[in-house]
Amino acid sequence: MAFTIPDAPRRDLYPEIEPFASGWMSTGTEHEIYYEECGNPQGKPVVVLHGGPGGAVNPGMRRYFDPAKYRIVLFDQRGCGKSRPNASLEDNTTWTLIEDIERLRERCGIEKWSVFGGSWGSTLSMAYAITHPERVESLILRGIFLLTKKELHWFYQDGASMIFPDAWERFVAPIPEAERGDLMSAYYKRLTGDDKAEREACAVAWSSWEGETVSVEGPSARPDKFAEPDFALAFARIECWYFVNGGFFPSENWLIENIGRIRHIPCWIAQGRFDVVTPISGAWSLHRAWPEAKLDIVPDAGHASSEPGIIDSLIRATDWASTL
Repeated sequence: MAFTIPDAPRRDLYPEIEPFASGWMSTGTEHEIYYEECGNPQGKPVVVLHGGPGGAVNPGMRRYFDPAKYRIVLFDQRGCGKSRPNASLEDNTTWTLIEDIERLRERCGIEKWSVFGGSWGSTLSMAYAITHPERVESLILRGIFLLTKKELHWFYQDGASMIFPDAWERFVAPIPEAERGDLMSAYYKRLTGDDKAEREACAVAWSSWEGETVSVEGPSARPDKFAEPDFALAFARIECWYFVNGGFFPSENWLIENIGRIRHIPCWIAQGRFDVVTPISGAWSLHRAWPEAKLDIVPDAGHASSEPGIIDSLIRATDWASTL
């Protein structure tokens, strides 16, 4: 069901809160996963899946939930944020991340939880739910990303470049003209290469391209973290690694092909009408395959979770899910 609430007063984030527990979880590999728990220890469990892949959780992500009603579990996925080692691609796939989510659920003693994810987090949320539908009570998704070749081509080769030509010039600048016919491959070669200076410069360029396009306000609204070398290196390396490997899915349309496994799960989708990073066509394809899910098209928003219309939709979504 697609819907909007055009005249309702917009909701804002809940107050800032601090974790009541945090630490690192062993995975049995070189990876240690940073996690934290916030809100009410006896509240409704929800796990937050950040974007990227290669992004990280931040204190603002705690604020989409009523802290009196929710037990909020957040973690940094393999290789990024506070998880260790940083920027590692070893044993880093969609399927190992799903194993980590299950490992964390068991560590927290949670039988079933809601899953909240935006952008790549929406991809991972659906993949996790399809793999473990019995563990998911509800889904709250933002900026739907199905990880298809069409979506990747749009953002990293030809499409978004026509909307943000100024930012695009900066994105392609590190790549010689002879290699610009396949920018993802050209970046991957450099992001995994031995030249440290080139690797770091390409990481900042890759990361900044996304940072400059996430908001309808354009490059001037880029969050500072996207240009920070430490954040950018993990973000760019891991993102490019996942994308050149098609998200490690068995088939390009694996999510849609398997959506029948989760159509019984209550779901809210928040999608910006003017999202350039993950265009609304992906959310619409998902809506057609999953008509039971609530699709809230935000008319004045892009991709960023910090935009007022997206915040409003997500707050209404978590309030809705708290009553299920």
